[in-house]
Amino acid sequence: MGQERSTVLSCVAGRSIDRPVLLGFASSRVLYRHSFADVLDEASGTGYQRRLNARHSLDFRRYVQDAGSTTIPLTFNLRDDAIGRWRIVEGHGSCSLVLQEGERSLSQVDCQHRLGHLADIDVELPFMCFVGLSEREEMVVFGIINGKAKGLSNSLLDFHDAQLCADLATEKPELLVALHLKNEPSSPWYNRLDLGGVRVSGLDRCASLRTMQKASRILVRRLKPRSAEEVARLSREFWIAVATVMPEAFSKPRRSLVTKGVGVYALTEIAADIVAEGGVDARMDARSFAVALAEFAADLDWTNSGPLAGLGGEGGAKKAAEILRSSRRRPALRLVHG
Repeated sequence: MGQERSTVLSCVAGRSIDRPVLLGFASSRVLYRHSFADVLDEASGTGYQRRLNARHSLDFRRYVQDAGSTTIPLTFNLRDDAIGRWRIVEGHGSCSLVLQEGERSLSQVDCQHRLGHLADIDVELPFMCFVGLSEREEMVVFGIINGKAKGLSNSLLDFHDAQLCADLATEKPELLVALHLKNEPSSPWYNRLDLGGVRVSGLDRCASLRTMQKASRILVRRLKPRSAEEVARLSREFWIAVATVMPEAFSKPRRSLVTKGVGVYALTEIAADIVAEGGVDARMDARSFAVALAEFAADLDWTNSGPLAGLGGEGGAKKAAEILRSSRRRPALRLVHG
């Protein structure tokens, strides 16, 4: 049998604080061929990065072809579980990174958008490569590097938090509630909250995980001392009732504010009101929530021209909640726009 073909990159070995790294230079075409972006697959929950922003990537492609262009080093990782597809050969004052041809051994920790459209271009690029980070450790590094990056989905960072928390119910109960709504098949929000990764096909997106996390914080705060798990159950039952009482408004997010930020926040306040009215020991379910909502919410104009139109931000959400509370106090008048 013939020897397997490989690509050899000359490097210098060193450390970045407490971690071993390799530093080197290589063609963009080569780096693209041997690397991959571990984009979050929302259906399976694997991966951790945002989906490719083609416009951002194409902007960088145009830039690198201009005279005087440059960039900071691209950041990769050689995962332990990929050993066999890569090896490091020590030398005198330097080393060689040997990459098996036909394999994508370099995980793109911080360079997805720079490399995304450089498959057919030969420009020399600097790179730094961690050696042996696990996927979990990569996620931590990615979050630290990109935590304040413009355009990075806050919902994706929330997903990272969920993966890294040892006790989500204690550390971030509102995130546990939001993820329950997204992951529980009986929830009307099942797979409908945008995380920032590769989307689950076939379902309309309404709100982001970050929006639902903020809304869930309202319930966690107002429904103390109930456990995070009980708040998650109550939230699920409430939204089942919303989808039952207002099926058209809930199922058509482009035409309705029910599933947009202002609607989600305002309705969550109403959910907390309804639970509080039932007392500490009340065990609310979708049916009891539906009865309370049917008295006022079904006839409300939830479109972009209704009474909640133009409301946004924290102040807008509070005003929207007061509009709903006012409607509950005088259900006979049926608050309808116009």
